[in-house]
Amino acid sequence: MSVYSELISYRELFANLFRRDLQKRYKGSALGVLWVLLPPLILMGVYVLVFHVLWRVTEDIPHYSLYLLAGLATWVFFATTLQVGSRAMLDNAELIRKTRFPRQLVAFSVVGANVVTYAVMLAILLVACFVVVPDSRATGWIALPLAALFVCFVAGATLTIACLDALFRDVEHLVGALLLPWFFVTPVFWEWSFFTGHETLVQIVRYGNPISPPLSAIRDPLWAGTAPRTVDVVYTVCAALVALALGALTFRRFDDRIAVEL
Repeated sequence: MSVYSELISYRELFANLFRRDLQKRYKGSALGVLWVLLPPLILMGVYVLVFHVLWRVTEDIPHYSLYLLAGLATWVFFATTLQVGSRAMLDNAELIRKTRFPRQLVAFSVVGANVVTYAVMLAILLVACFVVVPDSRATGWIALPLAALFVCFVAGATLTIACLDALFRDVEHLVGALLLPWFFVTPVFWEWSFFTGHETLVQIVRYGNPISPPLSAIRDPLWAGTAPRTVDVVYTVCAALVALALGALTFRRFDDRIAVEL
């Protein structure tokens, strides 16, 4: 796919866009990349307090803090990238109008900047899980290639959303409105065993949500010290391929109209 191979052909330009997005994110910040940790840690503290300490509905989940943090790391990467990436073309409108270059690079630079923060979170999770869950020392490394596949999924989805938002400004607002309910139907702070007697509905929600199987596949080797379910791994691979293909198709379909609409 030339849409993605141009990342290599124009790697210097992509590197410049990537550095710009990364620096812009933490410019003037005293803590810099450490701010990556605060949102998921704050959310983790709130959910542990509410669901584990006060409500006690998660008492059966061992190492709940790690369970929650592993889910939040993957979700925050997805949600932040999609929301910021939806405006990638609009935020770079002046550059796109003045210069002819592979426009998909501006969307990928947003993904790249967020991959850095995701990698930091995964590194911290690996260390924490290796200490707290000894079994994860043998399985934790499996999470890394699965996380790479999830990055591919997010890259394809971000490219699709960024192209559509350049043509239809309602897309970014729709994404923002959907992320909150989407979060609550994703097993970030709860697990599927909570729901009994609704097996058909649970399966629909589980596999109709493209974030759930990848999130579980990445979290299981870290938090539980077990190999991910085969169905979740296959789902993650297929989701990544479909998202990349959809992103390429959407970009090729609307590339000529993007500069005009902006």
